[in-house]
Amino acid sequence: MLKISTMTATEKIDILPSEQAAHHYHGHRDRLRKRLVQNGPDSLADYELLEIILFSAIPRRDVKPLAKSLLLKFGSLPALVSATLPELQSIEGISENTAILIKTTTALALRTVKQDLMKKPILNSWARLMDYCHASMAHEKKEHFRILFLNKKNELIADEIQGSGTVDHTPAYPREIIKRALEHGATAIILMHNHPSGDSKPSKADIDMTQAIIRAAQPLNITIHDHIVIAKGGYTSFRSEGLI
Repeated sequence: MLKISTMTATEKIDILPSEQAAHHYHGHRDRLRKRLVQNGPDSLADYELLEIILFSAIPRRDVKPLAKSLLLKFGSLPALVSATLPELQSIEGISENTAILIKTTTALALRTVKQDLMKKPILNSWARLMDYCHASMAHEKKEHFRILFLNKKNELIADEIQGSGTVDHTPAYPREIIKRALEHGATAIILMHNHPSGDSKPSKADIDMTQAIIRAAQPLNITIHDHIVIAKGGYTSFRSEGLI
């Protein structure tokens, strides 16, 4: 039986581009997934990896412009994944659910690396450790003081943020740090903190604080392997600079 259409010519023209657009982005998604499966994640650009994450949260929209907009807004992938939920939600098109998905994906990636480092001789995995700490701290907008606790085999047994402060200062208390090391049964520690300013050069206050912690640790035979200052552009090692 023939069906008589009641659409006008204008209505038909309006629907067709929408259908073509939907077909376009669904085809694009399929191609991205196929490239990921066949060639691995390194075959995709940053915005393309971000698109794949956004697919799950935004199933009925072309997310390619949104992925590019996010990277443009934050400047880089590390800065994007370090953004807070309110910062992500300030971008048009990013709902609370989408922002949570981005943060959860980031947390899973960092936690995977952290767990891979645990219970292993950390001094033999220095480059991987620096990558992990840079990814988790370099783009923070406030200073955080972090301590890595090691056993007598220099295996990482705990990774803790001991304090958070302002954009250019965070308090560190030598006695509290050593007390925590004893609670973990640690025989060595690595100190870390970030500089939101972007300059990893240690300040005089950083140097004085480190020396105070070393003095507090010496009577208990706890070694301070290093103090690392992390910034967006890289990091500075006290030991490499001859400050320890």
